[in-house]
Parts: sequence; structure tokens; C-alpha cells
Amino acid sequence: MVAFSSSALDGVAANPALPAPLLLRLIAFDGGGHGPPFQALHRPGLPEPAVAAILAHPVLDARVHLAMSGQAEPEQRARLATDPSLKVRAAVAYGPEWTHDPRTKVRPLPAAVCGRLLEDPEPSVRRALLDSPHLAPPFLASLVRHPDPAARRAALRVWDDLTADGRATLLDDPDPGVRRSAALCACPHDAQLTAALLRDPAALPEALRRGLLNRPDAERFLAEDDHLAELAGNPSLPADLVDRLAVHPDDGVRLAVSLRPELTEARRTAIDFVVAPHARGDVDWVAAGIADQDVLHRAATSTHPLLRRAAARSPHLPRGLLRLLARDTDVLVRTHLAVYHPDTPEEVLMSVYARLGGTFSAWMATSHPRFPREGLAARYADHPDGIYRQLAVRDPAAAPDLIERLSHDPDVWTRQAATRDPRLPLPRLLDALALPELASSAGANPALPPHEMAVVMDEAGVPA
Repeated sequence: MVAFSSSALDGVAANPALPAPLLLRLIAFDGGGHGPPFQALHRPGLPEPAVAAILAHPVLDARVHLAMSGQAEPEQRARLATDPSLKVRAAVAYGPEWTHDPRTKVRPLPAAVCGRLLEDPEPSVRRALLDSPHLAPPFLASLVRHPDPAARRAALRVWDDLTADGRATLLDDPDPGVRRSAALCACPHDAQLTAALLRDPAALPEALRRGLLNRPDAERFLAEDDHLAELAGNPSLPADLVDRLAVHPDDGVRLAVSLRPELTEARRTAIDFVVAPHARGDVDWVAAGIADQDVLHRAATSTHPLLRRAAARSPHLPRGLLRLLARDTDVLVRTHLAVYHPDTPEEVLMSVYARLGGTFSAWMATSHPRFPREGLAARYADHPDGIYRQLAVRDPAAAPDLIERLSHDPDVWTRQAATRDPRLPLPRLLDALALPELASSAGANPALPPHEMAVVMDEAGVPA
């Protein structure tokens, strides 16, 4: 009998064609105290019997995996909110740390469940909930008068959605930390609040960057040559002080000035700034206007690479700006387009795919709606670069004999892609199950017969 590696079991656990009885058998596995393979617990569309089995699983990590699964429905994860383990409840409270697609948002837990978790007797559970990036804005807004200062501070994340009364309540909060944070939210439109915050060392950098400045304060920081990178980005900074900072000897200060939204392109290009090759393009005013066509036009047509990188992260780019950025010579602009825009042209997708390789390119090839499929076998099956030969497997017209040939390819990624393909002839698929570098891909192949999946489980010691 052939001995299969644990990788084969991991592949079977991820196999989309895994029959329900085998899935339930696998989920019941204790894995030597580590629980079943995590791939079985992060599957999309888990059937109710499988969810029920995980909820009652004696191995703690099995329940934690479901609690943090980006594939599970929030109503399924919510059923772990009363789990006896604080580790599980904290995992439910925080939610998924990653999803298979960075463009998708995790659906939040029901408000009633969030409320229950916020009353949990364990501080770590309450803290995990308030740190979660997946909370619904109405729930956050409901925390304005919560007895816990940490909860009231969380309400500040939706400051723009709060009522005037809610904002006033937080500005007058009995907790000094909450008051400070609320004042930082309000200071872009309040010079008096800004002046007070500038006297608070804990609030000073953020207030200087965002607050409504009076001129004497701006001149004082300029004269003291202190916190100038924050000052240089302040929207209310007088124009003559902007001009002085544009020629400051510090590179970071000049870069901050160069990103100001009111500058003309001629003024922007006159500034001697340096952009790091891998800087993402985190520009506040572009991020705030990610769907604003005027903002996108100014950023996408700018000579400043950070502005173009910021614009390229918008899925709302109109066709003309999309075509413009698709021709951009900056590799991060094209990479951001490939990740964030559903209509990115094929030639951009292909260039980013070839440049990045690895798991990112594999994700893009399988997840991007515009990534090509037809004709790839004829174009790339004999390409000298393995990253292109992988693409031949994506062609719906690729014949089984080509898939089998590619399963022997010198490039391991190409061999794995071919081994996952259901057109791979069964004898080769069964051989691949015993090869360490192909076992996981073979186990995940939907054409693997169920009785062979069961054999893999038998060999791995999964009880029948």
C-alpha cells in the first residue's frame, strides 16, 4: 500500500468535491490533539452537520478556526459566542484576520451577538471585539454612552455617522482619553480645540497634521523646526508657510508638502521630493475621495507617483483614467490596478502576474474577473518561463494529455497547477498523491474518486 504524506490529507481537506460523510469524518479527527486540518474548517458553504460537529469539537483549535474563518457565515461564527473557552470567544469577537480576496469585506456579526460579547466577563474578549475591523457602523454608533470608556472610544471610528448630540457627548466624556480622541476627530473644523490639543503631548502630532490651525501656532512650530512633517500636510496651513516648507532641507517634509491637494501640477513638480520605490500611496485626501471623480482625476493625472498609486487603488476609476493608469510606467500603479479594479486590462494583469509570481499571482489568476482563460494553452504551454506555462492549465480547451505533460514540468508551481486540474488522467493523479511536492494538489483535485480520498484518510490515521 502506498503511504501518503500529511500533505495529501491537507489537499483532501480542501477538495471542493469532498463528500459530506468524508467531511464529517475528517472534522471529527482530533489530529493528535491539534484538531482536523485547518482546510476542512475554512471551507466555504459548510453544511449544518459539519458546523454542528465543529461547535462541539473537543479540540479547542478546531473551534477557534471556525470562529476566525473568513469563509464562514457570521451567523455560524456567532454560535461560538457562548463557547466555554475565552480563546474561542475572543476569536469570534475579533473575527477573520484574512480573506481569500482582499477586495471583499467580512460581514459583521449580528448586533445582539456583539452586545453579548461586549458584556463578556473576560476583558480579553471585550478587547478583541472593540479591536475588530468588522464591526457594523450602527453598532459602533450605539456605543456613545456605553459605561466602558474603551467602547465609547470605539464609537469614534464612525465619527462622521454620529448625531450632533452623540458627538457632543463624546467631546464632554468623563474619560480624558475619550475626550482627547473626540477632540482629534472634531479639530479639523475647530481652531479652539486644535489650540488646546497642541498643548497636549499625546495629541500634538495628530492635531498638528489635521487640526484647524491659527497662524501664530503654525509659525511657532515652523520657527522651532519641530514636527514639520505633520505641519507640512495640514490642510489649513497658510500658503506662504507651505512655500517655506517646500524648500526645507528634510526630505520627509518636502514629500509631505508635495502631496497637498491644493497644489497645481506645476507647483507640485517644482518641489524636490523623493518617493520610496515600494511606498503604497497612502494619501488621506485621495482615500477619502476614493469614489469622487474629481479627486480621482486630479490624482490619476498627477506627475506624483504616490498620487497615482493612491488613485489606482480605487475600484471606481472611470474607463478613461483606467486606460491612462494602465499605461503608467510605475509598477506599483499597475499592481494596484490589478488588485483593486475589476476591469483592469488583460495586458496589465499579465505583466503583474509575471512580475510577482508565487501565491499572489496564483490568487490573481484564479480570482480576477478579467484574467484571461481562452487560448492560454496555445500561447503558453511551451513558454520558456514556468510562470507562464502554469497558465496553460487555465485554458478550458487544454487536453488531458497536455495537463499530464505539465504535471511533469520542471517548474514545481506548474506541476502543482496541473495536478489540481480535474482533466489530469486518473493514473497520473494517483501517482501524484505519493509525491511530496504534489500530494496536496492531488488531494485537492475534484476528480479524485471518493474511495481514494477515504484511502488517504485511512493512511493518515483518521478514524472511520
